[in-house]
Amino acid sequence: MGGVEDDGPPSKRVKVSSGESGGLSNGVSLRERGSCSMSDSMARVLASQGDDEVVGSSGVIKKVEFVRIIAEALYSLGYSKSGANLEEESGIPLRSPEVDLFMHQILEGQWDESVSMLHEIGLIDETIIKLASFVILEQKFFELLDGGKFMDALKTLRSEITPLCINDERVRELSSFIVAPPQNLLDGTCGKESRKKLLEELHKLLPPTVMIPEKRLVHLVEQALVLQKDACRFHNSAVGKMSLLTDHQCGRDHIPSQTLQILQEHSDEVWFLQFSHNGKYLASSSGDCLVIIWEVTVDGRVSLKHRLSGHRKPVSYISWSPEDDQLLTCGVDETIRRWDIASGECHHIYQKTGLGLVSCAWAPHGKNIFSGTTDKSISMWNLEGNELECWRGQRTTRIADLGITMDGKELITVCKETTIMLFGWETKSEKFIEEDQPIISFALSEDKKFLLVSLLNEELHLWNIDGSTRLIAKYKGHKRSRFVVRPCFGGLEQSFIVSGSEDSQVYIWHRLSGELILTLAGHSGAVNCVSWNPTNPHMLASASDDRTIHIWGLNQVNMNINGRHSNGVHHCNGGA
Repeated sequence: MGGVEDDGPPSKRVKVSSGESGGLSNGVSLRERGSCSMSDSMARVLASQGDDEVVGSSGVIKKVEFVRIIAEALYSLGYSKSGANLEEESGIPLRSPEVDLFMHQILEGQWDESVSMLHEIGLIDETIIKLASFVILEQKFFELLDGGKFMDALKTLRSEITPLCINDERVRELSSFIVAPPQNLLDGTCGKESRKKLLEELHKLLPPTVMIPEKRLVHLVEQALVLQKDACRFHNSAVGKMSLLTDHQCGRDHIPSQTLQILQEHSDEVWFLQFSHNGKYLASSSGDCLVIIWEVTVDGRVSLKHRLSGHRKPVSYISWSPEDDQLLTCGVDETIRRWDIASGECHHIYQKTGLGLVSCAWAPHGKNIFSGTTDKSISMWNLEGNELECWRGQRTTRIADLGITMDGKELITVCKETTIMLFGWETKSEKFIEEDQPIISFALSEDKKFLLVSLLNEELHLWNIDGSTRLIAKYKGHKRSRFVVRPCFGGLEQSFIVSGSEDSQVYIWHRLSGELILTLAGHSGAVNCVSWNPTNPHMLASASDDRTIHIWGLNQVNMNINGRHSNGVHHCNGGA
């Protein structure tokens, strides 16, 4: 609740049925009217014994406030007798008698009395008093209309609501309801249920010293759990497993750090790999010009599904369709191929005479694709291979990464050595992210709101691109001097940043703190690309110059491994 944002309620207010619980009986949240700072507003604090007494070792919790929110929690949970006993035994009332009377008046529809009581319950801020008076009298107005008392409703509007000078436009709208009430206004829902919703909204408007916000204790406990989760460097499990009975702290064993499988089907360096959105497939590409589709089985194994051959040059980039039923693959300065996942067949080849295609991406609806070209332009194609549009100029480089925002309106590409462009292809608008170092690659978060950029100086930069662009974090530690090394987001709620490295290791950082929490050893060559299963936070894949793909899982000492499988070698605790 910040300062007052508006001098009155919104221009729309429509009644809702008694089954809805989001706002007042007529569907308007008081927050839409403008909010007032509760901390800045002056309100009379309830007088009770021991106001200055504190509890807890830090001496920051006032006993009176603590007891009051406990009492409110008991009442909200349905333990009315326990709440009343706490008030009686502690001598600390949940609310003053004046506030209790005010709430009773609201529930009984005693509108004039409740408006007068606003001056008796400890409110000094005239803005809050006017806003509260407006919504109370508006409820009175609607109930009069609902009862067919149109002249009384008109009198309330003219003599009580209008003099508040809250919102002239809204007053005119209320006037129109007298002549032509909306059909859903007079539906017989006025009464106790709508008054309860009005009281809920008044809770949000009035200062907490007057009326404690509903479920305040639950909110504080949830807030504490979220803070503990965010502070936990290894949190990678469902929030439901957190307990109130102990401080939350996960161990390293919650992060996939053990090699469970080594996939050895490629005959050359593995350059790229990516899980499908549904986590059921993994696609990998290599210097051997081959693309392999792997299937993640129910028991968590990864097995070979299809070998996709047809590219004449090494395959540098892969893009899954929104429905995960098709795959785009891009050869180095060559063509783009579209594959069917079920059959493994190539459905179409996209190419431009005399030019090579260097990057590819799907439109969110899956009906068009985009490609970067060696002449630095970007093209849009339909699935049949017709080039629908081409944007020429310095739109892209030979870097294979090409992204698109969630709404499909902005393309993300490296347009210069140190510059990323967000190109609004419909409006031709351009936004730029300027780096001080040459850009090696980038990756988009699952929600498309964050961009992870790998730089020549062995740093990863995290940018917020939702609205205005801003740099929010940096990650350091991995090694990169010669090759393209690709990072990614991953883990539960994408709480981690992971990257390959030229020292043959996988590096994992805690996204929020920036702390390097794990390095995973196992490869014997540079790790070029990593991908974290988006639906299984305990599965991570890495691709290396050693021609293998490692599947990492949780460190389970007593894993029962039965022999070898055709798709790779299975390991226990990292040993063969």
